[in-house]
Amino acid sequence: MRRTLIALAAAVTVVVAVIALRPAPRPAPAPIAQLPEFALVERDGSTVTRADLAGTPWIADFVFTRCAIYCPRLTVRMKELRERLPPAIRTVSFSVDPEHDTPEVLERYAEQWGIEGRSWLFLTGEREPMWRLVREGFLLPVEDAPEVEASPILHSNRFVLVDSAGRIRDTYDAFDDDALERILADLSALAAEEGG
Repeated sequence: MRRTLIALAAAVTVVVAVIALRPAPRPAPAPIAQLPEFALVERDGSTVTRADLAGTPWIADFVFTRCAIYCPRLTVRMKELRERLPPAIRTVSFSVDPEHDTPEVLERYAEQWGIEGRSWLFLTGEREPMWRLVREGFLLPVEDAPEVEASPILHSNRFVLVDSAGRIRDTYDAFDDDALERILADLSALAAEEGG
């Protein structure tokens, strides 16, 4: 009987220790900035606004189809993330070279990567408003780099988590090993915060 009580006490102690050492649930990142209104053109020719993306969180990145250095890697990473997301969570790639990246060019780019449907959008528009959105809305850099032939536009390699109200919640270096896990954890925390 005494051995049973000692074994039971030891088991309870282990369970209590495990519970105490388990990390607390991760809180959702605090809002950083509200995105401004925008109206851009998707690869299918339709107009997409900030309001069209409202209601569920989404993940943004910034690419251009002529980029031979970082953009293919960004697309691979976004594709890896996309495969782990439910269809309701959209991924949105903004072209930082809208003068070249017409809807038709973006459609070919998406096809080349095997991307179909509307869960991953590719947006283009006019250069000045697009760059203003990247710089002032997403708070990320973008600039010309004509001396770099393989990537004549320098831009961020960050993924951006935007909440259902169009607020930036966090950014993630797309090439960090744990970036996708952090995004998924933050999406889960955001869903809990928003009651979903």
